[in-house]
Parts: sequence; C-alpha cells; structure tokens
Amino acid sequence: MTDPVAEKKILKGCQAALGKKATDLIVFDLRGISALADYFLICSATNEKQVQAIAGSIETALLEDGIKMDHKEGYEESTWILLDYGDLIVHIFTENKRQYYALEHLWGDAPQLDLSPLINGEEKKEKNT
Repeated sequence: MTDPVAEKKILKGCQAALGKKATDLIVFDLRGISALADYFLICSATNEKQVQAIAGSIETALLEDGIKMDHKEGYEESTWILLDYGDLIVHIFTENKRQYYALEHLWGDAPQLDLSPLINGEEKKEKNT
C-alpha cells in the first residue's frame, strides 16, 4: 500500500470490525480497476444487531482519528450497511446477504490485501486475555 491515509483507514476499520467479532474480512485493492473507490473492506456478521455494532465501531474508530464518512446506507434494515469514506468503502453484511450479493465474485479479479498479520494478531490477543 502506498497511500498512508488509506492504509490508516483500512487498518483502523479492520481493527474496529474485528473488535466487534466481524468475520471473513477481505480488502480488495481496486486502484486502477474501479472509479468507485480505491479499496473495499468487506466483512460479515451473524445478525442485524451485530452489523450495526460493527458499523458503529468503525465509524467511531475512524472519527477518533478525524476521518469523516462521506455517506452511509442501509442502517435501518441493517442486513447490508455501506460506509463510504471516499477512497475506502466498507461493506458490512449479514451472512445471508453477503452470499446473495457475492461481491467477492463481482470484484474477484481485484487483488486482495493480506490481512493475516492483523487477523492473527487479534486471535493471539483474544487468547491472551
């Protein structure tokens, strides 16, 4: 990753999502592929309340660093919440909606960022607490 601002957003967003037990995190690098955003962060939750909790955690974490959201969609239904941060768009799905919309298949040609150090670090942290 070359853009430190985008890197900070992605890292903080992933940490916040993992802190609320989000699953199946994927970050697609869409630079040069799409004009929508440079990165998509996609994650899952088991129910609508958890989708809202993950969204709230990401919003709070990024706002603490002065990163403001451009747009939010889907909060009322909460089966798919989209948080638009310009160069980063976060998609938080219930497991059923994620399977239905299958964004991984739509953007499957885009490179994925390696989140294993972050995810493994969270797993180790949880085991030590």
